[in-house]
Amino acid sequence: MSLHDDAVRVLKDYAPGADAAQEELRHAYLDHLALHPDGMWKACGTGHLTASALVVDPERGRVLLTLHRKLRMWLQMGGHCEPGDATVAAAALREATEESGIAGLTLLAGGPVVLDRHPIPAPCHWHLDVQYAALAPSGAAERISEESLDLRWFRYDEVAEVADSSVVRLMERTRTALDSGR
Repeated sequence: MSLHDDAVRVLKDYAPGADAAQEELRHAYLDHLALHPDGMWKACGTGHLTASALVVDPERGRVLLTLHRKLRMWLQMGGHCEPGDATVAAAALREATEESGIAGLTLLAGGPVVLDRHPIPAPCHWHLDVQYAALAPSGAAERISEESLDLRWFRYDEVAEVADSSVVRLMERTRTALDSGR
């Protein structure tokens, strides 16, 4: 199965419940992939899927955010899919591991937590981000990568003070998934 095929499968299985905005995004992502066989790759000028993961330490009620080198914003770990990624989930886990420096991360079961589409500078126009949550192992020690200016753990109640609404939404959805025993 190709990465493109996996993305279509993941999006068809994604169940946002009663969230109409998430359902609309799910359909937009599927339409994009139907129209663009290259829709997984950075070279797709109209936009492309990306994969990210919020690194969470539920035992201590905190999340790890990266101060993105180019955007200078506190964000979850994530980025572009690569040809070696077998699945969208594998891309998210690879990005989270590379950018956090934490070995032994595991994705929260049940697939993506939320979808987020955001504009990016030309020549491309959109990132269609498939967002997961990654659980940090007990005693995890982070390590800054080349892509980050800083890495920092934030308590759940601190995230809204430092991050934009997309990160806050991802954290809230992650907490709901954790509380439901997902």
